[in-house]
Amino acid sequence: MADTETRTGRNVSKRHLFGFGRKSLAILIATFSGWRRTIARRRALTGLTPDQLKDIGHPEAHRPVLDIKAGLITNLMSMR
Repeated sequence: MADTETRTGRNVSKRHLFGFGRKSLAILIATFSGWRRTIARRRALTGLTPDQLKDIGHPEAHRPVLDIKAGLITNLMSMR
């Protein structure tokens, strides 16, 4: 008699039922909890004043800074 059973060529075990192993699931949970901690930290920092940020040692927020060197107006006027 002929064998009519078809084979998929892939062995699916009960341990990997959803495609996740224990290690993969642990990495996924650690990544998600780290992401949540980062979001909570950012929200807490946005509520602080610049003086409070300086007290905790956090660098100042990046703001546009205009550096004017001595003699700049003289140089610009001479170029005219």
